[in-house]
Amino acid sequence: MNLAGHKISEVMQRTPDYVSDDQLASFWLTGDYEGGISWVGRFDGTSPWEKHPGDEYLHVLEGTVRITLLTEPEPTEIVLEAGMVFVVPKNTWHRQQSDGTVVEIGATPGESELSDAEDPRLS
Repeated sequence: MNLAGHKISEVMQRTPDYVSDDQLASFWLTGDYEGGISWVGRFDGTSPWEKHPGDEYLHVLEGTVRITLLTEPEPTEIVLEAGMVFVVPKNTWHRQQSDGTVVEIGATPGESELSDAEDPRLS
């Protein structure tokens, strides 16, 4: 069990644990969370669709991000600005889009499922 606190600015000085192929996203892992991870991320652009077996916690530190959730009967879009938090409901396909750099912290439970399909519910 990791009971340490994390200073975000120090975490982001480390080499990222993950960098996307296009170099637009970097993530630093800060610990375990409900069979998944807690993290700090810096990104720009559109993420792949993803879903998780539990609720995912997001907190925007810098920038503005649009979260699209594939809900019924139609998708729902939430806009988060710096200082805002949001909980993505478990098993909900969602993706994040930004027009500039965003810095977030989050906690993602369990194994993530990812998709590049236009609508992953149909895959």
